Amino acid sequence: MLRTSIVVAVAFAAPLAVQAQNTKPDPAQGRKTAETVCAACHGADGNSSTPANPNLAGQHYDYLYKQLANFKVKEGAKQAERANAVMAGFAAMLSEADMRNVSAWYASQKLEPAAAKNKDLVELGQKIYRAGIADKGVPACSGCHSPNGAGMPAQYPRLQGQYAEYTEAQLIAFRQGERLNSAQMSAIAARMSDREIKAVSDYIAGLR
Repeated sequence: MLRTSIVVAVAFAAPLAVQAQNTKPDPAQGRKTAETVCAACHGADGNSSTPANPNLAGQHYDYLYKQLANFKVKEGAKQAERANAVMAGFAAMLSEADMRNVSAWYASQKLEPAAAKNKDLVELGQKIYRAGIADKGVPACSGCHSPNGAGMPAQYPRLQGQYAEYTEAQLIAFRQGERLNSAQMSAIAARMSDREIKAVSDYIAGLR
């Protein structure tokens, strides 16, 4: 389901994935980029200090690389697949090597997970994550992101321990057509209510 984010979810363009995989990244160089460019929002080790900015530690390398590429406006396109004024500015500063290196650095870091907070919605969130919403055609999130939220490398992002606030914001962005880099997630989020989005986002924060 949440082929996001944090946080969260997402099928990526094959050329980008191949490019990222065929060139060996340098995590040490990535650390320098993280410390000088990314740390203020995401932490030098990928553990963000604020729910508005996603945790990046332990996220899959391919997914991180793709998201950075998606913040850039492709040649001939009118807008980026992920519209974010702040990230657009930072991504524009990064070369292909920078993106590979910083993605490898964050992927190698240990996540300090967020936690679920809303006890009133935990049952609904668990149901959506594990079984989906049958009458709305919403599939189980676990089908793509795994039962514990670890995701599937090179396909779907890790969601476990992501800030609920970030995951919720990304689902809403998919639903409203503000985030355009996953047709699957746009279609899924469009069928979900605010309460359903909030419930599953909070449940994801507590996954381990």
